[in-house]
Amino acid sequence: MRVLVVGGGGREHALALGLAADPSVEVLVAAPGNPGIAAVASLREVNANDPASVAALAVEMGADLVVIGPEAPLVAGVADAVRAKGIPVFGPSAEAARLEGSKAFAKDVMTAAGVPTARAYTCTDPESTAGALDEFGPPYVVKNDGLAAGKGVVVTDDRAVAEAHAAECGRVVIEEYLAGPEVSLFVVTDGEAALPLLPAQDFKRAGDGDTGPNTGGMGAYAPLPWAPPGLVDEVMRDVVHPTLAEMRRRGTPFAGLLYVGLAITAAGPRVIEFNARFGDPETQVVLALLETPLAGLLHAAATGTLAAHPPLRWRDGAAVTVVVAAEGYPAAPRTGDVISGADRAGVIHAGTRRDADGMLRSAGGRVLCGTATGPDLAAARDAAYDLVRGIELTGSYHRTDIAAAAVAGRVTVPS
Repeated sequence: MRVLVVGGGGREHALALGLAADPSVEVLVAAPGNPGIAAVASLREVNANDPASVAALAVEMGADLVVIGPEAPLVAGVADAVRAKGIPVFGPSAEAARLEGSKAFAKDVMTAAGVPTARAYTCTDPESTAGALDEFGPPYVVKNDGLAAGKGVVVTDDRAVAEAHAAECGRVVIEEYLAGPEVSLFVVTDGEAALPLLPAQDFKRAGDGDTGPNTGGMGAYAPLPWAPPGLVDEVMRDVVHPTLAEMRRRGTPFAGLLYVGLAITAAGPRVIEFNARFGDPETQVVLALLETPLAGLLHAAATGTLAAHPPLRWRDGAAVTVVVAAEGYPAAPRTGDVISGADRAGVIHAGTRRDADGMLRSAGGRVLCGTATGPDLAAARDAAYDLVRGIELTGSYHRTDIAAAAVAGRVTVPS
């Protein structure tokens, strides 16, 4: 199989590693890729958000499968352009990707499908914003309606901060706060059949103890030893299948990766958000534990044959990933600094580049991820932090508490 991976972040590096390990993959190309991906795939320069350019590259290389990593190309219609060339593509159409591209659209779909989620209002002016904030009270949850690279959500007790974020975004979804630990569930689907992957938990805040601003994610772990029994079956029954049915009813079936962000509340699982692609950094830990060949799974979803796919197989043990972020991230990350210690197995490249002399330098806010597996969560956590300690990047920082509460048995579900 000849496979093209679109994107160049940590998620795409994890996808490339999974695809490269699949014996059915004979040729692996990433566009634009990154220096870490270059160790397992050929790199091609392309504007990942330009549908025509990506489709032309897929045709040129004779791709049997195109895997689109980031959300922006999906919302831009890259999957549509590739499908129009008759090439199987893992990723939803632009219309279906609105589940991530518009928080208001996603809420509308959830309401129509009867999906359990937080009450919410879409607001476009100070008056409606004030009314929604008054009704729900603190903590205030204000979400940018459009794409914001995982950083468009503000959760705060400060009314002025909530109002300022709403004013800056223009169009927002304001919703009631959902109390309880969060879960990320990835679901591979061809629009009808659906296979859940292992649930994971990520860490959005920049600082230890869930302090500081929201980020694209500072670390993750899987599996979840504290997850309620039957959680995945319940979410598939009450969330995933009703949502897929509603998308089919609208004439825009969703095929690809449906990311279900959940809060496990006292009343049960409630949807916080949908995404239209693999999450980053949860992909790093989930795929590290997947034993089923990745290319065959994604190809089945891309060709409408997922119902015939064998049950998924998982490795024993656990996985943890810890993000190393650039100084100033997420507000104003510093780039261009020299990196060392990034050439070891388990170090995932998220925001790196090679300079003219071949030196590895930082090129984004989230720069690297130390990703490790182990026989249990504590061992995986220790191994991930060993990787992080071997990375040298001036001014960088990382959270020191990824998976710590789970290892200590301190994650509880409200009752």
